[in-house]
Amino acid sequence: MLQGAGGTGIVIVGGAMAGGNAAVTLREEGFRGRVTIVGPEPGVPFGRPPLSKTYLRSEEDLADWYVRPARWYEEHDVDRLVGSSVAVIDSGAHTVLLDSAQELRYQKVLIATGGRNRRLELPGADLPGIHYLRTVAECEAIKAEAVAGRRAVVVGMSFIGSEVAASLTQLGVHVTAIFPGRFPLERVLGGEIGALFGAIHRVNGVELLAGDQLAAFEGTERLEAVTTASGVRVPCDFAVAGVGIEPVVPAVAGQSVAQDNGVLVDELCRASAADVYAAGDVANHLHPMFGRIRVEHYNNAEKQGAAAARSMLGSDARYDYIHSFWSDQYEHKLEYVGHAARWDEFVVRGSLQQGRLVGFYLVNGVVRAAVGLDRGGDPELDRDSEMAAAARLVAVRAQPPPGLLGDEQADLWSLGKEA
Repeated sequence: MLQGAGGTGIVIVGGAMAGGNAAVTLREEGFRGRVTIVGPEPGVPFGRPPLSKTYLRSEEDLADWYVRPARWYEEHDVDRLVGSSVAVIDSGAHTVLLDSAQELRYQKVLIATGGRNRRLELPGADLPGIHYLRTVAECEAIKAEAVAGRRAVVVGMSFIGSEVAASLTQLGVHVTAIFPGRFPLERVLGGEIGALFGAIHRVNGVELLAGDQLAAFEGTERLEAVTTASGVRVPCDFAVAGVGIEPVVPAVAGQSVAQDNGVLVDELCRASAADVYAAGDVANHLHPMFGRIRVEHYNNAEKQGAAAARSMLGSDARYDYIHSFWSDQYEHKLEYVGHAARWDEFVVRGSLQQGRLVGFYLVNGVVRAAVGLDRGGDPELDRDSEMAAAARLVAVRAQPPPGLLGDEQADLWSLGKEA
């Protein structure tokens, strides 16, 4: 097993979910060498989901979302260099140079730097009152604005935008959402599920300006209104933009690290340079079933960070996790397993009209992904749930007859026998 020597060990560049789970796994797998986590954010590694939901609504603190409490890192001799950024990784010299000019030597290095919010380059974009959401500090700034009776514009209605719109509405804020598609979440989940979420937001009071784009922010000393490309002017007290993230890749000297929408890694989380690995939002990984994908969800950061740690210690187990994620909006829970950027058939089990269903995304008859809405049963926790059965269908590349998939009397587990 890899063991640190001569002051070297493993350096984890990035102190969020993937990096924290990598550090924990290294110790759990028996690595006794030096482990150093370098990250710009204060605090211990934690999961970000509550920032758009329960923490934003002041219903929950973040303690339950810590990878480990602060004392764990001290007790397990894991160095945390918080508030630090990496200037360059020298893959030839096996060193990491920090922006403070401190140099760290490594045997293996993990890039777990995540992503940064895409910013809107529009007139007025620098006005106070315009917010993005990724860090605790950004969430606190939105919480300070979210006073009942105020008016907010949410730009973008993918997952962050949809969850923030729901949370602000639950706090009594009047929300107008502006987004280019027909429905919220349509690009990922399709028109049928998108239409359901559009109806959910409308019934809760969100005004949806679909098929439009933001053109400008207006205001003198701070944001007062926005205008859209179609000419609609929306007065508001603040705005939250959720228009996606871009991977943050540190500079690399020496042997180059191949990149394309993130750091390209293989099925063992290895980058193109020797002894360099990547995990989490920044990793464009080669999945044995889904091909090359970059996944920006909590479950992936948690599991891929651990997988990368095991790879650094010599494991040859491929990272073949059947990806999954969830979203809570109002009283509704969405779950998703698999990965389907496109599909040619969508089969529903349950009722679109009632908004309680499992939907299957098929490509040439093969189940590639499934979505559940208000059906209960987390596939990560409830191994007997419909979504766990759906994950099995994806894993074995099942090709069940669509009629059976949609038949609630048919046992999904029986359809997931080895193909």
